[in-house]
Amino acid sequence: MRRFLCALFLAASIAAGAETDFAVVASPDVPLNSLSLADLRKLFLGDRQFWTANLRVALVMRAPVARERAMVVWTICKMSESQFGQYWIGKVMRADCTASPRQFSSNQAAMDMVRTMPGAIAIVNAAQVQNGLKVLPVEGKLPNQPGYMLRLSD
Repeated sequence: MRRFLCALFLAASIAAGAETDFAVVASPDVPLNSLSLADLRKLFLGDRQFWTANLRVALVMRAPVARERAMVVWTICKMSESQFGQYWIGKVMRADCTASPRQFSSNQAAMDMVRTMPGAIAIVNAAQVQNGLKVLPVEGKLPNQPGYMLRLSD
């Protein structure tokens, strides 16, 4: 049912001509200045768990059915919502990771967590990004630039 709702929501946004960019925001201590889609996939699948020897990756995600989550699950991880959930259950049960991504109900809550939690990274609506957050380019491009990869459009 969640998969259907996500698909319906994304289809409605596209049909309405909506164009939304999603920004990758990270806490100031994250030692990267850019990411590739492959890097994002490794992060959100828990394949990369440390930024440095002393700094653990802290994944922050929107709750299911949010467009930001659909961008992570479908576009970056190439999974359905149910596959993503099962993937993370298995990863934690096998002790491949200590915890699954933290979930938040709003972009504001996700950005507040990224701002205060060392090593945190999230994908949020680019139009809502506030000053003081580190926005990482994806494939060398920032939100609202031509060719940006994390965009829903016609």
